[in-house]
Amino acid sequence: MTKNLNPFLTEFHTPHETTPFHLIRTEHFEPAIQHAMEVHNQEIEAIIHQAEEPTFENTIVALERSGALLDRVTTVFGNLLSAETSDEMQDMAERVMPQLSEHSNNISLNEALFARIKAVYDQTDHETLDTEDRMLLQKTYDGFIRSGANLTPEQKERFRQISSEMSVLTLRFSQNNLKETNQYELALTPEQLDGLPQSALDAYAQTAKEKGKEGHIVTLHAPSFVPFLKYSSHRELRQQLYMAYNTQCMHDNEFNNLDIVKKLVNLRLERAQLLGFQTAADYVLTRRMAEKSERVYQLLNQLLEAYAPTARKEVEEVQALAQELEGEDFQLMPWDWAYYSEKLREKKFNLNEEVLRPYFELNRVIDGVFGLATRLYGITFRENPEIPVYHPDVKAYDVIDKDGSFLAVLYTDFHPRSSKRSGAWMTSYKEQWKDEKGNSRPHVSVTMNFTKPSEGKPALLTFSEVNTFLHEFGHALHGMFADTTYQSMSGTNVYWDFVELPSQIMENFAIEKEFLNTFAKHYETGENIPEELIQRLVDASNFNVAYACLRQLSFGLLDMAWYTRTEPFEGDVRAYEKEAWKQAQVLPNVEETCMTVQFSHIMAGGYSAGYYSYKWAEVLDADAFSLFQEKGIFNSGTALSFRQHVLSKGGTEHPMTLYKRFRGQEPSIDALLKRNGIIH
Repeated sequence: MTKNLNPFLTEFHTPHETTPFHLIRTEHFEPAIQHAMEVHNQEIEAIIHQAEEPTFENTIVALERSGALLDRVTTVFGNLLSAETSDEMQDMAERVMPQLSEHSNNISLNEALFARIKAVYDQTDHETLDTEDRMLLQKTYDGFIRSGANLTPEQKERFRQISSEMSVLTLRFSQNNLKETNQYELALTPEQLDGLPQSALDAYAQTAKEKGKEGHIVTLHAPSFVPFLKYSSHRELRQQLYMAYNTQCMHDNEFNNLDIVKKLVNLRLERAQLLGFQTAADYVLTRRMAEKSERVYQLLNQLLEAYAPTARKEVEEVQALAQELEGEDFQLMPWDWAYYSEKLREKKFNLNEEVLRPYFELNRVIDGVFGLATRLYGITFRENPEIPVYHPDVKAYDVIDKDGSFLAVLYTDFHPRSSKRSGAWMTSYKEQWKDEKGNSRPHVSVTMNFTKPSEGKPALLTFSEVNTFLHEFGHALHGMFADTTYQSMSGTNVYWDFVELPSQIMENFAIEKEFLNTFAKHYETGENIPEELIQRLVDASNFNVAYACLRQLSFGLLDMAWYTRTEPFEGDVRAYEKEAWKQAQVLPNVEETCMTVQFSHIMAGGYSAGYYSYKWAEVLDADAFSLFQEKGIFNSGTALSFRQHVLSKGGTEHPMTLYKRFRGQEPSIDALLKRNGIIH
């Protein structure tokens, strides 16, 4: 293929130089990646072989600016691998991931390059550099050390092997998960539809139609799986679906992840020990706010102690209702939890998620969320049909700053499909940076798996889907407001236990009456969401909050158990999991299930020894939002301060420095305990 026919290897003649998805074919990626690696190698050689002595500008900044073409291609490839994949792309990923890993290692283990970096690091008076330059120098130097620059030749060789193996295994882990999810379907007979709301019935009929079948089909995608467990009155079917979901990637087939888990855990441990750390967690946490495993456990245990008594009471209450309905001998099992919890919530608060759905029509929710950003920050969103997209479901927007200048591109992709992995995430197709041409603005994307429109009905979201939207949109604001010199520190390129603050703080608005009244209107009548319904929503906002907290803590404990090991793991993955999180379990244990084998966050998604970040950031967001509550939730002064001190700064300073600049103090867990009604 000639280079000039490959869209990656020419200028992007699109609005804001956005990715020309309409021109890109799967076969373009591999040659573009190969060519981009060659270009990157030439750039590295030019840094090493220049005649001038190493300086911050000719070495550190030159390295930061190198690899732009490779970054452009691999960013699109990696994002589409999650959002619009195919067997062909996944096969290609298996080929190119080890090559990319090798390429990265060739740079980080290049002795001549590291010698120049070390010379700049040792000879520069760090105090003479401005804040961003100082952080870039430190980050570059640390990054090379963490990538093996100080290892012996034998150790470097092993480091390369480990990196290559991990890149293949993480990819395979995710692919197995996607394939297992897509393979399963539960066809319902007319007698098995009892209890299911119309929205679920419409969705299941739509799924069957898409698969070319009659009747109703349930899948393991969240918008399908969750309502079934919540509303189906057929206990044996709930159990069947629950077991299908919680035994994914454990069956005796090619999608089994048990061995992959062991290999990944052991490779991460070996890499950490090769670099002089005792555990994989020690290696990870040196670049986190928590810094040490002890501080992670301190937080997890503090929350466990605070929430466990309430969580046990919540379970007793659901169990009591189940016995009242089913008889004294009834034993509540995990596949019963959502069903009887929902019944209890209806009984206590007269609130059913389905009653809320008609008020959360997707287009109105989009208007509400965009409108919130307009009220807080003065930014506006204009759909731009000229921007190419990678799937008909995707929309692209120009985001305009309050002074009328162009701020960012935002892509939205809301509905599940077989080519998209499960979950919800924010990503960038292009990050922000500054150079001699000016301030190069970012292209940001939010990707979800929300309830789809069905025959004659628009997409009506659940309240938890509205929450998810706000969460991912918070990440998007972090990306869109980026205003730093260097790409590697812009937007969401921050410590992982800080990255969830901008997302989680947005979730607080979900139960604010002032916010809901801006968009929550009945999709048929146009009437506002009734005041008393909002009040019921507020009253129910802490319903089973302690149970939900313990569930998150159990994931955090499981994650830390895998990555605080000092010896390789050779045991039974399932048994180890049960032991790791037992102190946070409040429902009966189901022997055959296993989460680790499908826990992409900690095995393949970058959250290894980092899942605690959600709770860490929740402490920050409760503390930070209390300032919004104090000054008025739409207070533009508070929002401006949050934008200036947190959202626009990226990773240019230590997160606690940025946080204190906004908040005026360090956070404590008290605001979270108060918000959740654990203390008053």
